[in-house]
Amino acid sequence: MDSLINTAITKRKHLLTPETDALRLLDGSGDGLNDTFLETFADHWIISTRDKRLPRDVEIFLRSSGKTVYWKQLDQHQKENPIHLCGPEQDEPFIAKESGVNYQLSFQSGYSQGIFLDQRDNRIRVREAVNPGDTVLNTFAYTGAFSVCAALAGATTTTLDLSQPYLDWAKVNMQKNDIDPTEHYFCKGDTFHWLKRFAKQGRKFNGIILDPPTFSRDDKGKVFTVEAHYDQLISLAAACTAPDGWILASTNCRKLTPEAFNVLVKRGLAGYKSITPLDMPEEYTGESYLKSLWISL
Repeated sequence: MDSLINTAITKRKHLLTPETDALRLLDGSGDGLNDTFLETFADHWIISTRDKRLPRDVEIFLRSSGKTVYWKQLDQHQKENPIHLCGPEQDEPFIAKESGVNYQLSFQSGYSQGIFLDQRDNRIRVREAVNPGDTVLNTFAYTGAFSVCAALAGATTTTLDLSQPYLDWAKVNMQKNDIDPTEHYFCKGDTFHWLKRFAKQGRKFNGIILDPPTFSRDDKGKVFTVEAHYDQLISLAAACTAPDGWILASTNCRKLTPEAFNVLVKRGLAGYKSITPLDMPEEYTGESYLKSLWISL
């Protein structure tokens, strides 16, 4: 067991640099350990398992690592913080770096710690696609990581989420990168509502990020599922995209194959120049659950 984990970590050592200290170190079946995942956040570790019991040999390895380690059970119906397993406790928010960008993270924020590491390459793509003066809309924004990257490239961003605490967190992330959040826009509410509102206002964006949860319920109780509603979502987003603009469409819905997601996206588009499938970061050697498409309109 030790050799499996050490081999997985060694394979990824080249990805750990002064510019990036947050990434996946062990990716389940891709590294020979089904349903077991290890991530590092500025040298603080989270071990995630689908089993409600942590394998004894894995626990022994972690306790001997000398690291701060927390354990998370992969059940999205639970919203508890990860459980402290060993090493010094990390009770306060802290900064991790990805591609030279600072993000405030927390092990006391519930199920998610403030950043989705599987979107690292997509954040780089957004930053590279933005030209100074562009406008970028980040929907279902969570803590605004895509907004930060777009702003660093010179865009004026609009960050949209149902949660005011997450919008406040997005502002903190901007400040941690010397970006003035007062020069950007933050909208609280349902993405469908705001996209319809932007369309009525004739407001257009050079780029839009669509990375919704697989399932969600808005403040009025209306249910969204990727399988049933993504085509409507992409249609509304396209109506708010400027000529020659782009949309980053993404989902981690495991029920959808890449081919089925492609069909769903195309169903919502009246026309497009190109649709390019995007790969996950290289350390994700197991299930390719994240489907991402770069759409040029």
